[in-house]
Amino acid sequence: MKRRESTNCDDRPQGASIDMLVLHYTDTKTAEEALALLLDPEKKVSAHYLVDESGEIFQLVPENKRAWHAGVSSWRGREKLNDFSIGIEVANPGHTCGYRPFPSVQMQSVIELCQDILDRHPIPAQNVVAHSDIAPARKKDPGELFEWARMAREGIGLWPEFPAELAEITELDTGMINKDVEKLQSRLVAYGYGLKVDGYFGNATQGVVTAFQRHFTPRQVNGAWGALQDAALTGLLKLIGIA
Repeated sequence: MKRRESTNCDDRPQGASIDMLVLHYTDTKTAEEALALLLDPEKKVSAHYLVDESGEIFQLVPENKRAWHAGVSSWRGREKLNDFSIGIEVANPGHTCGYRPFPSVQMQSVIELCQDILDRHPIPAQNVVAHSDIAPARKKDPGELFEWARMAREGIGLWPEFPAELAEITELDTGMINKDVEKLQSRLVAYGYGLKVDGYFGNATQGVVTAFQRHFTPRQVNGAWGALQDAALTGLLKLIGIA
């Protein structure tokens, strides 16, 4: 691991405990470009770690300090998530610069880094999240090509079990207003997403649904709620003890 000191950080609030892990992609053409950005005091952004495509890890901010990576965000009813989280930037061009799969060697370094962090901090599996999970209206990272299932197999985060056959449900999509949408919103909030429960499938709900798809049903990312997503959410709620 290499160390580079970013001044884009400050003290965590007194008494704040680290109980979240947030995964990002850099959305830059190269890791060098991302490193320069994260070290630039004028940009006012940072993360605790950067993992380049070769698997090399850079520590930029000490874990006891607050890095500036989450921005406006919410999870499980909390905001100001920089106070409680560790942020990892994974070098990738992202959706704006030529999104591509994450090399296996890079994913392995991410896994080992996450395991080390989880050994040091009591972070619940439910709190290992994508940037898009906590800021769905603004962010897509680390995106549908990130290997969340592989991470979960290594004890990092959660991954649902899918039934052999999916139940038939009425697909929910933008513009709908009904009790089924309200129930869906309540279940997404129960898992952790920040969302108003009003029965209206508007832009906010579509953003959360798309974020959920990028994380848990990456082969189907279309902003609509169907049987695949319903099975995934049911499995996740069971994992956290909600029937």
